[in-house]
Amino acid sequence: MHKNAALIEKFYTAFQQLDADSMALCYADDVQFSDPVFPNLQGNEAADMWRMLTSKAQDFSLVFDGITADEQKGQAHWVATYTFSQTGRIVVNDIHASFVFRNGRIIRHTDHFDLWKWARQALGIKGVLLGWTPLVKNAVRAQAAKGLKIFRSKRG
Repeated sequence: MHKNAALIEKFYTAFQQLDADSMALCYADDVQFSDPVFPNLQGNEAADMWRMLTSKAQDFSLVFDGITADEQKGQAHWVATYTFSQTGRIVVNDIHASFVFRNGRIIRHTDHFDLWKWARQALGIKGVLLGWTPLVKNAVRAQAAKGLKIFRSKRG
């Protein structure tokens, strides 16, 4: 196994254990993270996003597979199942991740998933009817950004 594949495995194994601090150690200090909900996080913002999500996790499980990596790039597939705290609804989020490495750490992490599918599960009928619209996408992003800002302010 390539050392960067082992790094990805370490990241997701820590995630399975809701150990965001160990996840953060896999990132370079200037990491860039992006997904459909958090489109542009830099450095400690990305680590704090994982800290926030793992601290709120309810009925959480995660499986991962398809890890491949070389010296520069890697990828993985993972599925997180959890209860969305704002609605109490079960979400099964199927995600494809891509990574860029530098000096044995993750410098760029991009997660790809269907936000409309997520919204249908997390938000129910509102997500079914409106989850594909820019209005709901932007509202989900704004709520997530607000939650991260509050979480980070409490951390000091």
